[in-house]
Amino acid sequence: MAAFCRERIVPHLQVPTRVNEPLDDEPALLFNGRTVHFGDFEWPADEAVATDEGEGIRLAHVRRPGLSHDDVNQRSERWLQLLDLPRAEPRARLVDSLWDLIHWNDESLIEDYAALHGTASVQKPAGAYHMVHEDDIWLGAGVKLGPGCVLDATRGPIMLKQGASIGPNAVLIGPCVIGEHARIRPLTQIREGTSIGNMCTVGGEVSNSIMLGYSNKAHEGFLGHSYLGKWVNLGSGTTTSNLKNTYGEIRARIGAKEIATGRQFLGSVIGDHSKTAVLSRLSAGAYLGFYSMLDGVGNATRFVPSFTFQTGAGPEPYQMDKAIEVTRRVFARRDREFDPIDEEVMRYVAGVAPEVESAASMK
Repeated sequence: MAAFCRERIVPHLQVPTRVNEPLDDEPALLFNGRTVHFGDFEWPADEAVATDEGEGIRLAHVRRPGLSHDDVNQRSERWLQLLDLPRAEPRARLVDSLWDLIHWNDESLIEDYAALHGTASVQKPAGAYHMVHEDDIWLGAGVKLGPGCVLDATRGPIMLKQGASIGPNAVLIGPCVIGEHARIRPLTQIREGTSIGNMCTVGGEVSNSIMLGYSNKAHEGFLGHSYLGKWVNLGSGTTTSNLKNTYGEIRARIGAKEIATGRQFLGSVIGDHSKTAVLSRLSAGAYLGFYSMLDGVGNATRFVPSFTFQTGAGPEPYQMDKAIEVTRRVFARRDREFDPIDEEVMRYVAGVAPEVESAASMK
């Protein structure tokens, strides 16, 4: 992850950033990586710490020369001393699960739009399309709107990033965002609470879902209250259930354990690089790990571990060499090169996934 951050993230940041280097003598603001903010953040005036109910540190404003990531990982005495600082209000939420992100996405999109509102939308292009609450629709450069498409911002803003294209007769209901160079196919329905990442291709119906970059759901089928990682591909007709027929709480299955989600609506959680076959059906609360494959028509197993090839005959291990070979082909289709960092991430996940998924099942 350190190499990934240095090469893939740091060059795109607008502030000087170093990875895994000890603090210097300047004031520093430390955040738990699961922290989500809605609204502007207010710095504590002096040294202070905010904790969660279990006395874990959510954020800290400190001056601690020499404090390092090793102190955090090892919960050293130097790190634990931060708990003695004056307490501050968190003014943020701590993500406990991916379904938190799904259900908070409406608010997050509205906050994103408020930040975007300071930058000018390009002039709305001429065409035979229909906009509702046009002032709450933001277009990036090079956006293409097909004839007959409808952008309805009655319930919340709509953001179309640079180069996005909306097919003829597609319907978008805000709040939602369509990422850079993403393609929304003709007749597609994008409903509220949906985030489509950069370079995605989407068809069918999507509601209250998050799709990270380079993932495809190019054909018919319903995707609701779901979270998809990067490079996911859903076969034609793949459909998720997001509501039990009893209208009760949905329980997610991780390993042999069922976890209470506290949610009435929840679809599927699908890891990076996973793929489904044509006409796959995913139950409410389904979990597909990193690089999991579904082959066969019908209801899928509710829990598919990472690097698993699931068929009607049962699960088989998905071999790393095969996964790398397939990923090279997939990347080449998007003019991406599969490099040593990509391989390192895949091998790391293959090593920790069984332990992580097993530990989650014990909670």
